[in-house]
Amino acid sequence: MSAGPGLAVRAEDTQTPDAMLLLDELSERLSQMTGSSGKASFDVNDVRGDRACFVVARDTDAKPVGCGALRPLTADIAELKRMYSRGTLPGIGAALLAHLEAKAQQLGYTALRLETRAVNGRAVAFYERHGYRRIANFGRYAGRPEAVCFEKSLTTKHDESDQLV
Repeated sequence: MSAGPGLAVRAEDTQTPDAMLLLDELSERLSQMTGSSGKASFDVNDVRGDRACFVVARDTDAKPVGCGALRPLTADIAELKRMYSRGTLPGIGAALLAHLEAKAQQLGYTALRLETRAVNGRAVAFYERHGYRRIANFGRYAGRPEAVCFEKSLTTKHDESDQLV
């Protein structure tokens, strides 16, 4: 699937060399930033099911430049996981996010949730810019003040002026 000029985002197994490289880079960056690699809250098997996916973004030279995943939380809600951009091109994160949001809708989800660390101001601002709103910390993040959780509805809202007569 094309994701804009110079980028392509496609499903990929988490065990390919490029996927493993990106996941390791993300873990290293998270360790440096937060003191935790984030590996404890990510299981590759969670993104291998029928209603889950792992994707890699590639540049025009087919070099891996970012990754992201979604996994089911409930029948209607998926969780975004392992979002990462090398930052080598503008728009990698937005392309990954748009792809995963479209895939989630395709899979029948009505909302996406995610967690990031409060100290990761760039990620917090990114998700807020893309329409995610802060929610109470959920699941394993409940009661953890270092975590910030977000949700975005994937359903289109129509007002009465949108309805046909």
